[in-house]
Amino acid sequence: MSLEETRTHTAVHVLKGAAQKVLGAKWTASVHVSGTHGRLTVQFDRKPSADELERVEEAANAKVAEGAEVVEFEMDRDEAEMHFGDAIYDLFPIPPTVTRLRIVRIPDWNINCCVENHVDSTGLVGRMRLGQPRFRNSKKELELEFDLEG
Repeated sequence: MSLEETRTHTAVHVLKGAAQKVLGAKWTASVHVSGTHGRLTVQFDRKPSADELERVEEAANAKVAEGAEVVEFEMDRDEAEMHFGDAIYDLFPIPPTVTRLRIVRIPDWNINCCVENHVDSTGLVGRMRLGQPRFRNSKKELELEFDLEG
């Protein structure tokens, strides 16, 4: 994974935290990263307003500007579930045979199981610009596309 894709993948976690805080969207259905372009698809029951989307972008960029620490660590699966519950999971399942989890955490913002690489600080991500969202009512999914500046 290139440095720009590592930045973009970390941005997915920043954006997920913003979507959780602003919209209450908990579950990730899919992610896509290509260069400085990314897409986060979350389970959501409606098309958000323009004001809500603006607040998501503002919250994500505020977390980037904060330069918050991005922490990666491993834990036994049972211990991780005891500490963090289902917050570490997404809609795509981790096989039950996996007993040790790699976790990425942005304190008080986002926590997820993740096998990808991440930058050490949200400040290294760069400013995010959300594109036009796509809401799929039949699947109850909201696609949030973004591009990183710089």
